Amino acid sequence: MKKINFLIPLALLVLMMCVSDPSVAQVAGGGPPGPPAGGGPPCWPPPCVPIDGGLGFLLAAGALIGGKKIYDSKRESSKS
Repeated sequence: MKKINFLIPLALLVLMMCVSDPSVAQVAGGGPPGPPAGGGPPCWPPPCVPIDGGLGFLLAAGALIGGKKIYDSKRESSKS
């Protein structure tokens, strides 16, 4: 059983590495892309505030809290 618990994450890691490899090859010139040609700012009003970082932290915090609650409930049920 311990061997299976080790092999499943290892297989998932290898699969994710194989899937992420083609996405690296998307840049044709090999270097960073240049600035966009013309146009105004990408959003309006100009001080654009990205919400991606904050949402990532909220999702991570929710996952941690949910995992702790599941761990505590399993631990409580094993004591009974």
